[in-house]
Amino acid sequence: MTGPAAPHGGVPDADRIRLQEVADGVFAHVQDPGGWCLSNAGVVLGGGESLLVDTAATERRARRLRATLTGLTAVPPRLLVLTHFHGDHVFGAGVAAPQAALVAHENARREMAEAGLGLTGLWPAVDWGRVEVRLPHLTYRDRLTVHVGERPVELLHFGPAHTTGDTLVWLPQDGVLFAGDVLLSGCTPFLLMGSVRGTLRTLDRLRELAPRTVVPGHGPVAGPELLDETAGYLEWLLSTAEAGLAAGLTPLETARDAGPGPFPHWLDGERVVGNLHRAFAELTGAAEGAALDVVRIFGEMVEHNGGRLPECYA
Repeated sequence: MTGPAAPHGGVPDADRIRLQEVADGVFAHVQDPGGWCLSNAGVVLGGGESLLVDTAATERRARRLRATLTGLTAVPPRLLVLTHFHGDHVFGAGVAAPQAALVAHENARREMAEAGLGLTGLWPAVDWGRVEVRLPHLTYRDRLTVHVGERPVELLHFGPAHTTGDTLVWLPQDGVLFAGDVLLSGCTPFLLMGSVRGTLRTLDRLRELAPRTVVPGHGPVAGPELLDETAGYLEWLLSTAEAGLAAGLTPLETARDAGPGPFPHWLDGERVVGNLHRAFAELTGAAEGAALDVVRIFGEMVEHNGGRLPECYA
């Protein structure tokens, strides 16, 4: 896969990170604007304890996250919840919270081991620094409740969505959902390693929780309207895939014919190619979350993006 490296420093780093308190003692660490590798993290405080949700893609950004933690509490997090295996959420674990026990879904542990540091090869010009893959110490299958002081934090897995090992972090007393990349705000969803139908089912389950505040994996903090926006995109995606299949088109050809879709202002529109590959696979009988050729399909995304690598400001 070839193509020029995207810029990754054209916007000052200090202008791209915000700390937002979304409930008493609950914070979103937001990396604007939220595109490729600019992921969000979360901090939960209570009873003299702290919990961290996700990390960052590079050593430099993980150090910024650790400095933020130090500014909030003198007590390092004893638990670090990883919402899924992608490097922009896990690479900084050894820097941001080196003493924490890592918790993730059982599939995420396997996927982390298989993926390794592969993400770094997609953007070789990025200054990744000293990053590593630290595998989770504790895994679960469907649901796990941990406590930060007296505050319960529920870790939920509803099946394949963004990946096959997503963890949704739910704070029932606060109505706050840390959604990982199951929900993105102002960014195009990415389901190449997950499931379209599985994500729609997950959204139905999340509506039952009735979150008041949603911290997405990328992009600004939002409200429950983000569930309906995401569902609207996925329903458009399925209907577009059905039309492409009926016309005998490939996913890349279908993406070219379909145009920008219902949310043209969202970042990273080239992801539609990967999403259509996933939709085509499911519509033709593949199991949800079945492995696809990620490297080849990412190359098609580059082609759809005019031969340019997607912008990565990590």
